[in-house]
Amino acid sequence: MQPIIEIQDLAKCFRRTVAVDGLSLAAPAGRVTAFLGPNGAGKTTTIKCLLNLHAPDAGSVRVLGCDSRRLGPREFQQVGYVSENQELPLWMTVRQFMDYCRPLYPTWDEAFARQLTDDFELPRDTRLKALSRGMRMKAALLSSLAYRPRLVVLDEPFSGLDPLVRDEFIRGLLELTEEEGWSVFISSHDIEEVERLADQVAIIDRGKLRLDESAESLQARFRDVEVVVDGEPPELTALPATWLNAELSGRVVRFVDAAYDAERLGAEVRARLPGARGPVANPMTLRQIFVALARSHRLNGLAPAREE
Repeated sequence: MQPIIEIQDLAKCFRRTVAVDGLSLAAPAGRVTAFLGPNGAGKTTTIKCLLNLHAPDAGSVRVLGCDSRRLGPREFQQVGYVSENQELPLWMTVRQFMDYCRPLYPTWDEAFARQLTDDFELPRDTRLKALSRGMRMKAALLSSLAYRPRLVVLDEPFSGLDPLVRDEFIRGLLELTEEEGWSVFISSHDIEEVERLADQVAIIDRGKLRLDESAESLQARFRDVEVVVDGEPPELTALPATWLNAELSGRVVRFVDAAYDAERLGAEVRARLPGARGPVANPMTLRQIFVALARSHRLNGLAPAREE
């Protein structure tokens, strides 16, 4: 199946600032792709290029099989977009806003829109300016889902939302994506918030893609490892390249294994740390993996590596 988004060698600069630098990425159709990275990594610039809000300086972007620079009404009617900085007609009520959006989309499903309004607990006759930020984000999401788009693009949708609204937002989005089979491309630096959503994980840093892998594969190959050693504390040198952030605390050696295989890990521990007891290997959350990679300064080479 053709990817819903295809980015090839994308580059975008603003004067002397390189925002995106040779980025290549494919977001699979029918899946939720989490596009992660710290603030200033180039996430929003990438999204604006794929929606033709910015023209690429080099490379290409295809959305729904169409060159992003040639996206027209037919394609935009199949894309839902919600951004943290999205401007809404605050003088309108929720009902007026929906009435305004409806004629723009031939596939608008009024029954679905009413259902979402109820599910999101949006007051139909309240002006948008009187709503909380979280409720306005729900209104923006509603206006982007009611026409049942093939692709939903979310740029930092959780920014400024309180924990309860975030949870409601995520639960609602999870239910809808599972029911509708939508493709979702979600950009965020709040890794914990997207962990429940993500099928595919892409990490960008300083405009470059550092990782692109299924969430299942990523969490299968990373483990937080603890080993107890007897006798003299070992020298933590000449360790496998996939043992990240190794440190010694008393008689306990801790590290992150970035290419976990239980049998191989046991053999390597016995060979590198004679007399050790263990290892104990614990699964890691997506956030823990991201932090471990950042600490290790290995965002430039995240595939399982050979020994150095």
